[in-house]
This record gives sequence, structure tokens and C-alpha cells, in this order.
Amino acid sequence: MISINTNTGAMVALQYLNQTQASLMKTQAAINSGLKVASAKDDGATFAIAQNMRGDVAGYSAVTDSINRGTSSVDVALSAGQSISDLLIEMKSKALAASDASLDTASRSALNEDFTALRDQIASVVSNASFNGFNLIDGSSTNGISVLASSDGTKKITVGTQNMSLSGSIVTIAKAGNISTQAAASTMVATVEKSLTNVNSALAQLGSGSKKLSIQATFVQNLSDTLTTGIGNLVDANMAQESAMLQSLQVKQQLGVQALSIANQSPQIALSLFQG
Repeated sequence: MISINTNTGAMVALQYLNQTQASLMKTQAAINSGLKVASAKDDGATFAIAQNMRGDVAGYSAVTDSINRGTSSVDVALSAGQSISDLLIEMKSKALAASDASLDTASRSALNEDFTALRDQIASVVSNASFNGFNLIDGSSTNGISVLASSDGTKKITVGTQNMSLSGSIVTIAKAGNISTQAAASTMVATVEKSLTNVNSALAQLGSGSKKLSIQATFVQNLSDTLTTGIGNLVDANMAQESAMLQSLQVKQQLGVQALSIANQSPQIALSLFQG
């Protein structure tokens, strides 16, 4: 039927052209953004999954920052502890030398000055072993340092404190300890040896704590990378595929325009029916 009021062919051609236009816009958006799912209207379920995973990645970023701060605090404590261990070795040498009964007063006095200087240096090292407000070796905290270990904040890793202050349970040398006499020096040798053993044991525990943080940091980074890859698999556009689709849709668009143009010429046939 030839009708000038209803052009079915043009309507069908227009429907297909509109579909092609919509697909073309979607492909162009994917190429511009690099995402096949850029918003919930593209694919609501996939977008929701990706957003949840992005939340986990953001959480693991905070976990990494927390672990890095904790690691730095422990590393400072380890460095200070190693310095204390070195100082104790020197102090043992001074005390042992001063315990010699044949030593003259002037020499023992000189050794005592060196010894007390080393003793005071331990106190200085302990008081300055702070990072981000945490000092793990001065006894200011008994709970240690706790860092985040999971993206929801429910799991944590704690590294305990090791109080290396003078007159403590680890460094048992008194704050006023000296080797001014042969007897004091003889007693001090055993005290320094015990303190050295204690400090080295404390360093081993701090080292274990540092290793725990290092292992967790590596795990969190790997997990975050895996999640990021998973998000990409869900929402990233395949640019080679999108490029091929773009060319195909552009051809379909041109053909659709031509088809619509041909369909729009159908009513012209009615004029020929009335020409004499």
C-alpha cells in the first residue's frame, strides 16, 4: 500500500538508525573513558561489584600507610637498640679494664669518665628513639604499637615495646652506675654482660616484629594489585574491540541514513500516479 500519511519503511529505518546511534554513543564513551562500565546505567551489577572492590583497594591503601608508619617506628627502635648494644660492648671493655687491681687511680678515673659518658649516651639514645610520637624503648608505652592489617580495620598487628632505659629490666645498669673503684668495676662487668644479653634478646623480638610488618606489607600490596587487576577486568574497555566496533557502527550509521533517505522518497511515488 502506498500512503502519504504513514511511511512504515521510514519508521523502521529510523528505529534501526536510532539503535545504531545509541550503540555508537556507547562505544565512543568507552573509547573516551577507557571504561566499558563507567556508571551504574552501563551495567548496574558490574558497577556495584567494582565499586565495592574499589572500596577495598582504598582501604588497603590506608592499611599500607599504617604499616609503613609502624615499620618506621620499629626500625627507629631497632637502630637505637643496636646503638645501645654497641655502647654496652664498649662499656664492658671499660669495666673489665677498670677491674684490674693493678691499675693506678688516674687510669681508673679516666676509664670511669669514659664509662659514665657511654652510660649517659644510652639514656640519650633511648630518649631520642621516637618516630611519629612512638618510642618503643623508653617505657612510655606498655601496649606496643598496633597497625592496621585489614581493609575493614578489624584485624591488627601489634609489635611490643622493649624498655631499654637505664635501671630497667633489660638494661640493668643503674642511672648513676660507675666503675670508680676496682670492686665497682668487677661488679659492673657482670651487670653489663647481663644487660648486653638482654638487649640482644630484645632486638631479636623487635626484629621479629619488623619482619611481621614487612610480610604483611607485601601481602597487602599484592592483594591490592590483584583487586585492581580484577576491577580492570570488570570495567576496562577492550580498545581493539571498541575500535573495530566503532568502524562497524559508523558504516551502519551511513547505511541507515541512506536507508532512511530511500524510505522517505516512497511517498513521492504517489505523485506519479496522478501525473497525466
